Amino acid sequence: MTSTRENQVSTDTSDDDPQRQLIRYCPSYSPELIDRAQGSYLYTQSGRSLLDFTSGQMSAILGHSHPEIVSTVQRQVATLDHLFSGMLSQPVVDLSRRLAESLPDPLDKVVLLTTGAESNEAAIRMAKLVTGKHEIVSFAGSWHGMTHAAAAATYSSGRKGYGPVAPGNLALPTPNAYRPDFTHPDGTHDWRRQLDYGFGMIDAQSVGSLAACIVEPILSSGGLIELPPGYLRALKDKCEERDMLLILDEAQTGLCRTGDWYAFQLDGVVPDILTLSKTLGAGLPLAATITSAEIEAQAHERGFLFFTTHVSDPLVAAVGNTVLDVLIRDDLAARAEQAGAALRQGLLEIADRHDVVGDVRGRGLMQGIELVTDRETKSGADELGAAVTRRCFDLGLHMNIVQLPGMGGIFRIAPPLTATDDELRLGLEILDQAISDCTP
Repeated sequence: MTSTRENQVSTDTSDDDPQRQLIRYCPSYSPELIDRAQGSYLYTQSGRSLLDFTSGQMSAILGHSHPEIVSTVQRQVATLDHLFSGMLSQPVVDLSRRLAESLPDPLDKVVLLTTGAESNEAAIRMAKLVTGKHEIVSFAGSWHGMTHAAAAATYSSGRKGYGPVAPGNLALPTPNAYRPDFTHPDGTHDWRRQLDYGFGMIDAQSVGSLAACIVEPILSSGGLIELPPGYLRALKDKCEERDMLLILDEAQTGLCRTGDWYAFQLDGVVPDILTLSKTLGAGLPLAATITSAEIEAQAHERGFLFFTTHVSDPLVAAVGNTVLDVLIRDDLAARAEQAGAALRQGLLEIADRHDVVGDVRGRGLMQGIELVTDRETKSGADELGAAVTRRCFDLGLHMNIVQLPGMGGIFRIAPPLTATDDELRLGLEILDQAISDCTP
């Protein structure tokens, strides 16, 4: 018998505890409900405005409710929103072609999906099928998603308590120049020796089935760690020596965020498989897995299957085309480089004024600062990071710390590429004040 309670669906939105029915999927929620968003700002139900220095989940590169994105969604949802997964539409064909044209050879085969985890899942699945091997290498500070293979390749958090992951996942030391584990005589990071050591350990643990290495060009959840110049080239060489594929996860760095269309361009290294998400949909669920014709042909011959409910959906593909239109027309790669230089200068000036700022790092409009309790010992500052975050929120700025034990003093700063110079200056002023308010 169905109970009276089960037959009732409340329309009351005045509950004093908005979290009462929610499964808590993260350590904590922001203290106010968000009512709407426009451009670089969020607006709470109480009417407060918050400057958004994270672009939502590091995704809304064109800001919130961009008029051309709104127009595309309104037009497309009224025309063609969703199809059977085996059907194609013009927006999907166009976006796939345009993504391939934006990339160096031989990356010219595309599948459009929804999330970063899903695109990494597809990439890892393809790598295993094509190589006939199963071992996957990723950084010890990695985050690639919460689905099965992506979660198995994620080491920064979320591994404990869920039982065994897919066999054959191996961790590579994260090249953190601020906290180096291998050093030159002058104390600087010796990443080449670290990389040699890391692959020596991987070779010792491998059962002879190394399929692929998946990495982010700038580790986000791992602490806003930018790979040293030359590292990607050396990593690609290590992979080629072992007949492994190199997968680059550019969920956050792709599509102009770093000042280049793709972060890997700085090193002149082309991955075997590239994954995009977050920035591709500018806040809507759109992702892509991109590879070469040769790898795609091998995968197809071996029966590659990645059939999902929302693969090749026309609605978000149309949005992706509009994102590319705006990025190209407004030259937002150049804007990210110019605005990123101003942002970095502002962060360095804050570091000069506050001894608790231990490091400033990143590229373009994806940068970070690390707070410490002591610059000499580089002691972590989790409590201070949480306090600064709360104070920024009170002052009208949404900032995001890396919410992992021992990393609570690391801020990820990724404003929209459309943020104005005045908005960047305001964000820096609020951050500066918040640090002052939270330190003696």
